[in-house]
Amino acid sequence: MTISLEGKRGLVMGVANDRSIAWGIAKACAEAGAELAFTYQGEAFGKRLEPLAQSVGSDFMVDVDVTDDASLDAAFDALGQRWDRVDFLVHAIAYSDKTELAGRFLNTSRANFKNSMDISVYSFIEVARRVHPLMTEGGTMLTLTYLGSQRVVPNYNVMGVAKAALESTTRYLANDLGPEGIRVNAISPGPMKTLAGAAIGGARRTYKHTGMNAPLRSNATLEAVGGTAVWLISDAGAFTTGEVIMVDGGYHTIGMPQLENL
Repeated sequence: MTISLEGKRGLVMGVANDRSIAWGIAKACAEAGAELAFTYQGEAFGKRLEPLAQSVGSDFMVDVDVTDDASLDAAFDALGQRWDRVDFLVHAIAYSDKTELAGRFLNTSRANFKNSMDISVYSFIEVARRVHPLMTEGGTMLTLTYLGSQRVVPNYNVMGVAKAALESTTRYLANDLGPEGIRVNAISPGPMKTLAGAAIGGARRTYKHTGMNAPLRSNATLEAVGGTAVWLISDAGAFTTGEVIMVDGGYHTIGMPQLENL
């Protein structure tokens, strides 16, 4: 079965560069026929995003700070003026102070805990509140999580707690918005070589370990994550909501490293 997103319009938030998971999703959606709009934060990210947006035929980019209500309002007002309907949202936004993604979780600061939860979790609620009135024919909201929400991963620290909250948020939003025909899901890839992933202490060793020990003996690719997103957004995913979809080569099923790696 060929899955098509022809006629669907979606907003993608969180593309940092061409190695971003958000970009893998955006590219796959565009190849399936979707029309895309993008948000970014700050001039530097805007310059990186512009050629990527153009490569998938998008000329709609808006600068938004998800911690600022006025900025969010302006962005979604602009989106509503551009489109009379939105079919899907990709929320790929997370942040923690890099210095706190190493060492002991015990040393998490109050300020960084609050900031991490605000940007990584609460922003999904703020965005959902603003975009769902535009999903007049139902729709799909996607966010990104990671196994560190459910199991202890070295140096993931406060982001593990934030992702756990994000997964719970996904379920509550799915319940709230289900009567409107809106599905809300999270995709959980394994470690990937992204700008965000590189900020976590020991990222290279984590990437190597999971690739060696996953049942498929490989980490996920951007194409695999993008394909999963296309399925969830499409009519083929019409009855999947409130879920965390694992795209990690099966690593989450493993209790110990493979025998040859013990």
